[in-house]
Amino acid sequence: MLGPFKVAELDHVVLRCRDQERAYDFYTRTLGLVEERRIDAIGLIQLRAGSSMVDLVPAKQPRNDDSRNVDHFCLGVDAASMAEVADFMREHSVDVIGEPVERYGARGMGLSIYIRDPEGNIVELKQAPRG
Repeated sequence: MLGPFKVAELDHVVLRCRDQERAYDFYTRTLGLVEERRIDAIGLIQLRAGSSMVDLVPAKQPRNDDSRNVDHFCLGVDAASMAEVADFMREHSVDVIGEPVERYGARGMGLSIYIRDPEGNIVELKQAPRG
C-alpha cells in the first residue's frame, strides 16, 4: 500500500558503539564525515554525510557479533576510482570485504565496496553516477 509520501533519501543511521571515540575517529578522520552536533545528555554525536547523517550513540549493554543492529548501510561517494578507495582503506588498516562490484542503490547502478568499521558494522561505499 502506498501512502501520501515518497522516501527520497537515506536520512540517518544510528550506530550503537562500544568504543564511541574509536568510531568517531573512523568516521571523521578516515571517511571524512563532519561533526554537526552533540547531545551530551544522551551521548549522541551526529555526523554529516552529504545530505544524510550517521549518528553514534554509546552501547548500553555489551553485544556479541550475532546481534548487530544493522546489516549494513550505504554511503554514496564521489570518487574517480573505487579501486583507489579500496586501496586507501587497506592502507589505513580498514577491513575491505572483496573488490569493487557493480551494485544497485538509491541512485541506480554503481561500483561499490564493503568495509567494516571499528564496531564491526558493514558499510557499503558506492560510487555516485557520473554524468
